[in-house]
Amino acid sequence: MVRKAVIAGNWKMHMTCAETREFAAAFRPLIADLPAGREVVLAPPFTAIPTLCRHLAGTGVAIAAQNVHWDDQGAYTGMISAPMLVEHGVSHAIVGHSEPRKYYSETDEQINLRARTAQRHGLIPILCVGESLDQREAGETERVIHRQIEQGLEDVDPVRLIVAYEPIWAIGTGKTCAADEANRVCGLIRGWVGNPEVTVQYGGSVNTATIDELMAQSDIDGVLVGGASLKAESFARIANYQVPARV
Repeated sequence: MVRKAVIAGNWKMHMTCAETREFAAAFRPLIADLPAGREVVLAPPFTAIPTLCRHLAGTGVAIAAQNVHWDDQGAYTGMISAPMLVEHGVSHAIVGHSEPRKYYSETDEQINLRARTAQRHGLIPILCVGESLDQREAGETERVIHRQIEQGLEDVDPVRLIVAYEPIWAIGTGKTCAADEANRVCGLIRGWVGNPEVTVQYGGSVNTATIDELMAQSDIDGVLVGGASLKAESFARIANYQVPARV
């Protein structure tokens, strides 16, 4: 069985609309001959979504939101709903990223509501899970991630789903989890989700130097990239990773 590889970039709070246009112009030709069986997803800030959709039209690149609210409308200042995203051509939504968990105290219950709402509107949630350095050193990696999976995926369709394993200690730190260890955890996640065909990504300081080894692993089906997705050349190299075909 060959699972689809999904290469996703999360721009976080970077890129104006002008910068987005420049990125798209440089990126388009670099992915014109992308190997079959790969999907590229980009998650710009909300303000740049229409610009990126327009300038990457026809390339096959999917557009994701960096979050989505659980209600369709309401008195939620600063929030964005699924219908608002769908209107602009968004197809995916990141939920449960470690930064909203940390900075805005998002709970597994809220993340579950976001994932369920995303699916209800036809969006594919990219559920992020991962442990802190203290949790890893205490031997709690499996317990923490299993809980995040159980609570985050309650009543979520495991078929229309992507899960991203992002060890918190490796996000934006320059530290990358060893490929074999990332592969081990991704395999556990697949078993906990209960769908052998679910796409499980790895994220955490992924760059052009680490992508080939990561994508050679048996249980890593893609990556969720931060900083390396901000430059067209580096993200294109990641999307065009080079490893022997899986069988």
